[in-house]
Amino acid sequence: MTKRCRWANHHELLTIYHDKEWGVPCHDDKDLYECLVLQGLQAGLSWMTILKKRENLRKAFDDFDYKKIAKYGSEKIEELMDNSSIIRNRLKINAIITNAKALIKVQKEFGSFDKYIWKFTDYKPIIHGFKAYSEMPSTSEESEKMSKDLKKRGFKFVGPTICYSLLQAAGLINDHVISCFRFNEITQSINKSE
Repeated sequence: MTKRCRWANHHELLTIYHDKEWGVPCHDDKDLYECLVLQGLQAGLSWMTILKKRENLRKAFDDFDYKKIAKYGSEKIEELMDNSSIIRNRLKINAIITNAKALIKVQKEFGSFDKYIWKFTDYKPIIHGFKAYSEMPSTSEESEKMSKDLKKRGFKFVGPTICYSLLQAAGLINDHVISCFRFNEITQSINKSE
């Protein structure tokens, strides 16, 4: 039997997400933005809720095209608030739009959101090597710094815990437990690319 991080065994959607996406180093600005959006939407909810609504969220938010989202006005916000297939939280919807605008400013300053976000881990993934999920922190020095800097740049829903989840999800941190088959796969691919 394949050994995975314990949380990935509870539902097929979690298993697929764990096996294909979680912890894989991401360098695409659109994908990083989607990751930021999903982590922000998760605040106060389960990750399962987010995964179940992910395709509806993609449709509702123009496939997470931040250039389009940055132009959303009040009419679009009301349309989203009426959409029962997504998470209808006005503060979170406004944050998604605010963050799209802030991301575009970051791109202008750093050349890409990728270059900006990876500076918090010195442009290489951090490999923790935890034996148990219970050892994992909910924040780190990197997520604290990232949160502070993102807030300074006008981003919303980017507390240290959300930032830590982003670091994990987008592969800036490999937090697969060492007994998980993905820990070695991702670590080896990181070592090959260095």
